[in-house]
Amino acid sequence: MAIRSLIINPGSTSTKIGVFDDENLVFDETLRHSTEEIARYETIVDQKDFRKDIIVNFLESKGIDLKSFNVVVGRGGMLKPIPGGTYPVTDKLLEDLKVGVSGQHASNLGGILAREIGDSIGVPSYIVDPVVVDELEPASRLSGVPELPRVSIFHALNQKAVARRYAAEVGKKYEDLNLIVVHMGGGVSVGPHKHGRVVDINNALDGDGAFSPERAGAVPVGSLVKMCFSGKYTEKEVYKKLVGNGGFNAYVGSNDMRDVDKMVEEGNADAKLARDAFIMQMSKDIGSMACVLQGKVDQIIVTGGIAYDKVVVQALKDNCEWIAPFTVYPGEDELLALAQGGLRVMNGEEKPGEY
Repeated sequence: MAIRSLIINPGSTSTKIGVFDDENLVFDETLRHSTEEIARYETIVDQKDFRKDIIVNFLESKGIDLKSFNVVVGRGGMLKPIPGGTYPVTDKLLEDLKVGVSGQHASNLGGILAREIGDSIGVPSYIVDPVVVDELEPASRLSGVPELPRVSIFHALNQKAVARRYAAEVGKKYEDLNLIVVHMGGGVSVGPHKHGRVVDINNALDGDGAFSPERAGAVPVGSLVKMCFSGKYTEKEVYKKLVGNGGFNAYVGSNDMRDVDKMVEEGNADAKLARDAFIMQMSKDIGSMACVLQGKVDQIIVTGGIAYDKVVVQALKDNCEWIAPFTVYPGEDELLALAQGGLRVMNGEEKPGEY
């Protein structure tokens, strides 16, 4: 008999839900919340009951009995650094999500809602591969300034999911392969997966690595220090330059690669230069992660929204295919990735993590 899963993936102004029978999607829906509705709540966790009611009422309108679910899986949030895997929403994990131990983010609600709904119907609740997955080797943590250690914040859910997908397709275990996974979306991350562990990574939120559609990535640090103390900008304004208004947004005024490509086709030299620079920086990141794996790379996997961009992907292949062959999985299917994580534990294929 199929295992029925309820999947919950909260965003800042929406809650995506999915119903799966094993890995088969029954249906999914994006439940949108207006700015006015969200503004009524002082903190992220205060939105819990509001979002829960919307989910439950929507399922009822679809004729889905809550008691038909065998498991509830939520998007992992800003927890303490943990290895990759599927984790039960224990009391300790739940408390850390509520207080925002590593920061307040809408994704924190994923585990909170999963636990509440799961408890109400007497089934287990889990999170899978949150953004704080940390499997870095000790040497990867040193930045050059002891007070500024390198941290692991990246697209762990999608990176791990496509790595497992590739392993299954070639009939091998994820833990037996060396892979470089390249996620290109609003943020970008390039991870060397060494026998099932992401042993190095760029901080994809507000740290190093290539610039992205809306993030600056690594910048000249001396110049950044001078900007911070120039008196021209507040701390918030500087941070916005790095996260939100950086990258393609700063250079061409758009965070959509389709817009950038159209500008290039129309002869916009600035757009072409920005795209060329992005490709160069991504290629350099791939090359550096190949060195982390000592050149022993079984496959380079490209994923995320920009993986639909044939020009960018072909350029990356031209630059880096000498390292290893490419496999391209465009987009990201977070709901399926969450469902698969829950299934691995429910089916006994994976031991649940301990938080």
